[in-house]
Amino acid sequence: MASDNPLVRLGALGQSPWYDFITRELIATGELRALISNDGLLGMTSNPTIFEKAIAGSADYDDDIRRLATEGCGAEEIFEALAISDVRAACDAFQSVYEKSGGRDGLVSLEVSPTLARDGAATEAAARRLWAAVERPNLMIKIPGTVEGLGAIERCIADGINVNVTLLFSVERHGAVMEAYLRGLEQRAAAGHSLKHVASVASFFVSRVDTKVDPMLDTAERGDIRGTIAIANACLAYAAFERVFQGARWEALAAQGAQVQRPLWASTSTKDPALPDVYYVEALIAPQTVNTLPPETFAAYRDHGAPALRIAEATATAAERLAALASTGIDLRQMTEELETEGVDKFAASFRSLLSGIDAKAGALAG
Repeated sequence: MASDNPLVRLGALGQSPWYDFITRELIATGELRALISNDGLLGMTSNPTIFEKAIAGSADYDDDIRRLATEGCGAEEIFEALAISDVRAACDAFQSVYEKSGGRDGLVSLEVSPTLARDGAATEAAARRLWAAVERPNLMIKIPGTVEGLGAIERCIADGINVNVTLLFSVERHGAVMEAYLRGLEQRAAAGHSLKHVASVASFFVSRVDTKVDPMLDTAERGDIRGTIAIANACLAYAAFERVFQGARWEALAAQGAQVQRPLWASTSTKDPALPDVYYVEALIAPQTVNTLPPETFAAYRDHGAPALRIAEATATAAERLAALASTGIDLRQMTEELETEGVDKFAASFRSLLSGIDAKAGALAG
């Protein structure tokens, strides 16, 4: 593994690069194993939008869709079967990474149906079903960090299910998610179960905050802080992470083998063409974090990333930038609440579109 590869150097600095993408072809051709061995790839995430592109964009799944449809499976059953197969194969590809890292990396995420994001009981039931179906220790179940999802997160952690908490936009909700993680670990310890190899990340979305706020800053003629609020918001989330995972409460859990719940920077591709393509990656390099990169950003960082620990530099100006935002009358809390609602709706719509596409394919193939 080339030590001059920026992605490998990123891992050496304590930030794990994960791939925000999955397809059957990626796994079957050996490309995934090449990314692991050559680029220091340490994990993988998926979501309904990614699966929608994978299944609709190739014929790789057609034989399975035809077979499952002929067996009488509906669109959602077909999707779960396809996703479970791909995620299980990806988990196997990452098994050596998982073992070498002591269960910290080598994890692959599979999301519960985002249509359940406002139903905690249904989310928990889906998480348990998927965990049992994939049957791999390096699986992570993605659960939305909505208010309704907090109880499901806590109970899944207590039962030893690895959880990737997704759709986090606010520092306040991130705090509630960390508390749910700690409570889950404490319940697990009280029941006499091992805390080792229980893994969790808190997926904090970055660039979408600037996409939401920047047009308002343009209107307010505050171009001086344009493209800076998302990073400032993430810096405060990281500072909260550092505060939570220290002190007597945490040390008692760590002594029993517990891992910290690492912040995972999600939505780190650059949406604004005026900004560099690795802008959000470079600013948020920090120890004990994950960055999940879509293929284009992953390739860009491999080509011209310049890894260095920069979180302290960004944090030094974070409060000032957020105060400047508040002075314009823009309410960041309201913005993050809207982003959560939009995110839930977007992923739910993508999931429905995915099922519709599978239904259409199944009809054509089985007909």
